[in-house]
Amino acid sequence: MASESLPDTHRTLVLTSRDKPLTIEKRPVPTLTSGSAIVRVLASQVISYAGEVYSGKRPYPFPTPFVPGTSCVARVVAVGPDATSLKPGKLVYIHIFIAGRDDPDKLCLWGVFSGDSPEAANLMEHEWRDSSLAEYARVPMENCIPLDEKRLLGLPEDGGLGYTIEDLAYLQTPLIAYGGLIDIDVKPGETVIVAPATGGFGGSAVQVALAMGAGTVIAMGRNEAALERVRGVDPTRVKTVKMTGNLETELEALKAFGPIDAFFDISPPMAQNSTHFKACIASLRRNGRASLMGGMHGDLSIPFRAVMHKNLTLKGKWMYEREDIAGFMRLIHSGLLKLGPKAGNEIVGKFGLEGWKEAFDLAAEKAQMGQMVVMIS
Repeated sequence: MASESLPDTHRTLVLTSRDKPLTIEKRPVPTLTSGSAIVRVLASQVISYAGEVYSGKRPYPFPTPFVPGTSCVARVVAVGPDATSLKPGKLVYIHIFIAGRDDPDKLCLWGVFSGDSPEAANLMEHEWRDSSLAEYARVPMENCIPLDEKRLLGLPEDGGLGYTIEDLAYLQTPLIAYGGLIDIDVKPGETVIVAPATGGFGGSAVQVALAMGAGTVIAMGRNEAALERVRGVDPTRVKTVKMTGNLETELEALKAFGPIDAFFDISPPMAQNSTHFKACIASLRRNGRASLMGGMHGDLSIPFRAVMHKNLTLKGKWMYEREDIAGFMRLIHSGLLKLGPKAGNEIVGKFGLEGWKEAFDLAAEKAQMGQMVVMIS
């Protein structure tokens, strides 16, 4: 068993109940098990709706008490006896989509959502209960994605991309968008609608579609100032269309761009009755594709005749597949998908564990494309 020295205890942020505030607790450092790694958490992105999740406003299932969290950048401190390539000292990105090893269809989001079945919930109930808002964490080895530290953090004059550890914490947002875009096989030169495109996930989908080679990305949203910010990522290839709530107006605006190959939707729950669904689907060319990744809870009305007559493909997608991660990381390490200020991203706040309330509030307030609140353990 390969390991480095670990302290006996560490600081953690613990949620004991949805109706009580989180508290700092000193706990024993997690123990190492087969198939796991112990990592030193360096930086975690705070999701914009963290406050709603952990207060119960969004009724996500998860066990309590537990250490909440999300994807993070970390350094491996110890690895289990079955490790073959992962070594202590390696800089890694920990992604939160945990799958059952004996049934990969049983899935949970580490530190956020324990899944939609008792079998999936078992993953967070026991082995993977505690997440990244702590100094150390036990994680599945297969969720540790190696990062080329020299390439990502090195100076440009030395062949590096010049990012910071905090810049890398953004990876979870575009990885989710990549999962949906690769699922509908977005190709170089294609025209892709992203709607809505002004929030964190939608904005990152614009960035990812461009990195994948889309010729034109049509960004839709209601906030014109936020749309202009998205257009600034690439004023030549990014076009904007305002979501008006009027189906005919939206259809007419989209028609101006000619045949549209693909539509990526990442709508929040409050967009349940938005007209943009029909407008975007109806605007697709024959054999066009749509990826539906939004958070609506009710049924969705679709333009059936357009779907049938034009041979359209509508695909739901939750997160991404494990095999998608390699392609995504190639975009990152190559520099095609940029991070940090050069991508239009902005770290709007950094907080320690004791600043969790301010971090959650700021993440909810600053939730436009590329805006990120980071927690440093």
